[in-house]
Amino acid sequence: MKGYVIALDQGTTSSRAIIFDGEGNIVSQAQYPFEQHYPKPGWVEHDPMNIVDTQFHALGAAFEKSGLSAADIAAIGITNQRETTLVWDKETGEPVYNAIVWQCRRTAPIIRKLLADGMREQILRTTGLVPDPYFSGTKIKWILDNVPGVRERAEQGKLLFGTVDTWLIWNFTGEHVTDPSNASRTMLFDIDKLAWDEDMCRALGVPMSMLPRIVPNSGKCGAIKHGLPGLELLEGVPVCGAAGDQQAALLGQGCILPGQAKNTYGTGCFTLMNVGDTAPRSQNGLLTSVAWQVGDRTTYAVEGSVFNAGSSIQWLRDELGLISTAHECDVLAEQVPDTGGAYMVSAFTGLGAPWWDPYARGALVGVTRGTGKAHICRAVLEGIAYQVADLLELMESDGGYKMDLLRVDGGASVSDILMQFQADVLQRPIDRPQTVETTALGAAFLAGLAAGVWTDMAQVQSLRRTQRRFEPAMEPEQAAKLMAGWHKAVERAKDWETK
Repeated sequence: MKGYVIALDQGTTSSRAIIFDGEGNIVSQAQYPFEQHYPKPGWVEHDPMNIVDTQFHALGAAFEKSGLSAADIAAIGITNQRETTLVWDKETGEPVYNAIVWQCRRTAPIIRKLLADGMREQILRTTGLVPDPYFSGTKIKWILDNVPGVRERAEQGKLLFGTVDTWLIWNFTGEHVTDPSNASRTMLFDIDKLAWDEDMCRALGVPMSMLPRIVPNSGKCGAIKHGLPGLELLEGVPVCGAAGDQQAALLGQGCILPGQAKNTYGTGCFTLMNVGDTAPRSQNGLLTSVAWQVGDRTTYAVEGSVFNAGSSIQWLRDELGLISTAHECDVLAEQVPDTGGAYMVSAFTGLGAPWWDPYARGALVGVTRGTGKAHICRAVLEGIAYQVADLLELMESDGGYKMDLLRVDGGASVSDILMQFQADVLQRPIDRPQTVETTALGAAFLAGLAAGVWTDMAQVQSLRRTQRRFEPAMEPEQAAKLMAGWHKAVERAKDWETK
């Protein structure tokens, strides 16, 4: 029986492939990092061909390590960094410009113009989003307006747009498709009608001929095509599932019931709560997106997005040289009982929810002569936890559900000191799973459900196992005092850059 599923996990800093068995266990995996490009302050780009090449190599390497044959593989699922925007030639497949990454802030003037035109309510009502450079729509407009000759080619029907899922599926299978979870992050998609919105496309000057066809998150959307170097043995294997990385992680965490929530500690931090089959519009600066569409049922999620989380630990390592490994940040932070009053607001590319301030910048405040690198490391870790805590109360208000505990995953979730502090400031338990690769696991579940590896959502949920649970150990009054100091620090970071 074909009981194995391959998940392609295309992230912001690397491309991975993980093969799972029918119990959700990892059989083999491979990962290849790729270069980040920062042409100007606040700008972030990727080379589109680097994305494809590293994902090709990761798939081939994971498959070779597994010792399996193509006959063992039931399906391939894809999960991806969301909002990152690519435009390419329909005939040649050549990108017209680098991928503009979700973190990029260059389209802030376009957002200002939309706000001046009174578009805020229409954007929220139609797309469930708030006006921000984060989303794909303004990035497409920037490419069309700033790369010579590109708008004309787009209006002639010669160019295609895609987020990273679409770019990979097109390169692997030749199909130009996307799924509702990724489409709902473009600011061009009606999340109630589950269709591209003509008015939003018109407002941003995006020809609808560029947009991919919408397919369910779980269901065959193509197959590995002939002639891909190094992947000849996988020719014909179906691609049966796709979802944006945070929605995939929600499923990988087994959050299939309304009110269940997870946070992924990656480059950014993303907290999602399952809100069932209705799509509430946030009154608190949060986002409403499609979580997944499986069969004839659509599930929605309320989300808070933190732009810089794990990237702040990378900053300590790569730019400041205070640590040589991410784990060293924990080791140093554990040497001091607290930060000595220091707070680190890692608004390197602006602030996400609930502030939505593209002009904010990073700030280290409360520093005294006694502040050492251990205090700074602890402040960076605590800053991640504060940002997540900001989201949960608002999320419960918007979604109408009480969260009993927070399920966690992602690279920084292995940090015990961070997870304990998160439980303390949230005053809620933190549940860390045995398999922290929940993003890839969610993509595998979607593909495996379509291919018959798993029968239903209940079976998928049963495969999640807890590795450790962190209980709050801090008095509520102390947690409230620390949060008040955090909000004071955020005010110092807001609205820093000149508009």
